[in-house]
Amino acid sequence: MFLIDDRELLAMLREDAPYGDLTTRSLGLGRAEGHIVFSARDPMVACGVEEASRLFTLLGCAVEHACRSGEARQPGEVILAARGSAEALFTTWKVAQTLVEWASGVATAANRVVLAVRAVQAEVVVACTRKAIPGTRALSLKAITAGGAVVHRSGLSDTVLLFPEHRSFEAADGLRRQIEALRTACPERAVVVEVTSHDEALRAAESGASVVQLEKFAPDQVAAVIEALAGSPAKVAAAGGINATNAADYARAGAAILVTSAPYHAKPADVAVTLEPA
Repeated sequence: MFLIDDRELLAMLREDAPYGDLTTRSLGLGRAEGHIVFSARDPMVACGVEEASRLFTLLGCAVEHACRSGEARQPGEVILAARGSAEALFTTWKVAQTLVEWASGVATAANRVVLAVRAVQAEVVVACTRKAIPGTRALSLKAITAGGAVVHRSGLSDTVLLFPEHRSFEAADGLRRQIEALRTACPERAVVVEVTSHDEALRAAESGASVVQLEKFAPDQVAAVIEALAGSPAKVAAAGGINATNAADYARAGAAILVTSAPYHAKPADVAVTLEPA
């Protein structure tokens, strides 16, 4: 469960309407009872629905229907429906719609990568990086998991990834020492080593890496590393530039893990909204 608390949600509303909805108030419509419905315009994997529902309930509306994040929606299918005062509905409308559109866009994009991989090799894991847009981490991770991907790294504090930049602070032969130091300090963590060449990949595996992460390798280069590491306990992850159009090629190459940040930059899903008197 990815927790986005009421304080964060209210801050979204406060940013857009710190003093209420001037148009609705000026028209004297605020106390009128209204009904709002969000529905899909295109096929999508819905996400952010729970947060959007909570936005409406925080302003006193009653949510009549809400699908769950991770559910597929076809064109015309209802995502969310709520009833309440016109003032509350108009105040919440665009914030909730934008949240659902953005999160569903990320979820749908992640799902496309996952489906492309499963069509070739069901055991390959699609993992999304920590490169979410700053300030959106919790909802971004919720979205990619709603789409069927897993979290590669939720942040710097809970995972171990040895970059070439880390290794530059050591002597040329210091890779094994760094891996051993990480195993000693973080015995319950897998040690992932990112490499940029075939030879570096072999050295990382020989030095005890749990996962060798191949940065910007072409699929045929990934296949060559995997062949060279036959019998090694190290898993191979492919990273850098992986998306729905090439994920299947990397799965065919034999990578156990595909690491991507592409879903975070997806086009938002298109959500239709009707708001009318109850």
